[in-house]
Amino acid sequence: MAVTRPTRDDVKAFAQRFRYDYDDTEFDELHALAVAGLAGYDVVDELYVKHVEVEPPVRESQRPVDEENLLAAWYVRTEIAPLSTGVLDGRTVAIKDNIAVAGVPMMNGSRTLEGYVPREDATVVTRTLAAGATILGKSVCEDLCFSGSSFTSASGPVRNPWNLGRTTGGSSSGNAALLASGEVDLAIGGDQGGSVRLPASFTGVVGHKPTFGLVPYTGAFPIERTIDHLGPMARTVEDAALLLSVLAGPDGLDSRQTEATRGPGDLSTVADGVSGMRIGLVAEGFGIPGLSDPEVDEVVIAAAEALSSDGATVTRINIPEHLDAGALWGVIATDGATYQMLDGNGYGLGVEGYYDPHQMEYFARGKLDRGHALSESVKVTALTGAWGLQGLGGSSYAKARRLVPYVRAAYDAALAQVDVLVMPTTPFTALPLLEAGDDRAEYLRKALSMIGNTAPFDVTGHPATSVPAGLVSGLPVGLMVVAPRFDDALALRVAAAVQARIGTLKPPRPARHV
Repeated sequence: MAVTRPTRDDVKAFAQRFRYDYDDTEFDELHALAVAGLAGYDVVDELYVKHVEVEPPVRESQRPVDEENLLAAWYVRTEIAPLSTGVLDGRTVAIKDNIAVAGVPMMNGSRTLEGYVPREDATVVTRTLAAGATILGKSVCEDLCFSGSSFTSASGPVRNPWNLGRTTGGSSSGNAALLASGEVDLAIGGDQGGSVRLPASFTGVVGHKPTFGLVPYTGAFPIERTIDHLGPMARTVEDAALLLSVLAGPDGLDSRQTEATRGPGDLSTVADGVSGMRIGLVAEGFGIPGLSDPEVDEVVIAAAEALSSDGATVTRINIPEHLDAGALWGVIATDGATYQMLDGNGYGLGVEGYYDPHQMEYFARGKLDRGHALSESVKVTALTGAWGLQGLGGSSYAKARRLVPYVRAAYDAALAQVDVLVMPTTPFTALPLLEAGDDRAEYLRKALSMIGNTAPFDVTGHPATSVPAGLVSGLPVGLMVVAPRFDDALALRVAAAVQARIGTLKPPRPARHV
């Protein structure tokens, strides 16, 4: 086997990119030397085929017909039987389409990956099947998972079962719609800026972003390795905790899992109530100028204060750094995603652990051939990130990373005063989907304006659970519980106490469309 060789013009273009000052007559020699340097690449190809390469299993799947996909939430349907029996016996699961299911098409919401078929299951898929669950298909996600709304996927907008004209939230948009409408029992989503919790909030289900590194990201399409998370979604807190118990723990392949052996805390305590707990309402998470709906704030405060009847102490707490954390996320996600996801073809380079070379190669071609079809949120991020990396030399990213301990310490200090932090998951209820006449600025507002409370904890790594707190004008409101790192069980325990008072939410039949 031999890797593809560059042409003389390719070598010349690379030299110009690095601003090497060669005379044109020198490129015959430079081309020959560059080609000679690829001999070792051929050896690696042969060794990979011999020792690592696997063929994908044969698994039947099909794109759903419109009348069987009314919310446009399924990307492909399949039925993969469990590998053994376990705690998920009899449960059905949707897998977000940024997570590899071997032998089943994976699009990641984007034309740039359309047609790709993974060869290996993601670790979370293997664990779910081993625990007795049946996978019913891949759920639609946003274009390269870079949107908090549900209209950027190349397959079309995902509709909220509470109101068909509204967003489900994203980027785990299909998961939320399928759970809220009762089509699956459980779902596995991804969260880099809130993408498990935002759709949970907008559709009245439960979404948990685990402590960073607790759940292996192996086999999922990355955005930026320091903010990549996978987590459970369900209709109840108890089911989310059960799925987390299956997903959590090191797999020996994911470089993000340096502390994963610490575990999620004691998940058997989820139903133990909140008597004696100190619950802190984060002042900076409410009343966000130009964003917060006062009625949403009121619903969340009322749901939290009701826990005082269960023996909890509910107080206000100030964390001024919460207002700064979004800026850190913005730089890390923008420069980091441009560097790793776009320039680095998803996986980037430079760390040990799992890589999917076939996906990297496929995406590298796809982003060049079909990059024009990317969403506006991805394109604008790429343009800004390109300047951050080239014009600013990546210095802003470096500064943001060095500031993360400062912001993390502020939350940790608050969590030394109270047991958990509480705020609205989203500052408003589900926005309308993209409409005719919306300009690019409105597109970006609808795609990204809801992440102010969720994104900081992707940067700091704290576990956070969104649980329904009630309704405003017939649309769900999410309450977010944040706990100390590697005490996921505590966040879920407080969320379960909220659920015990509010109950689970079920969308109306038929759904509205206004």
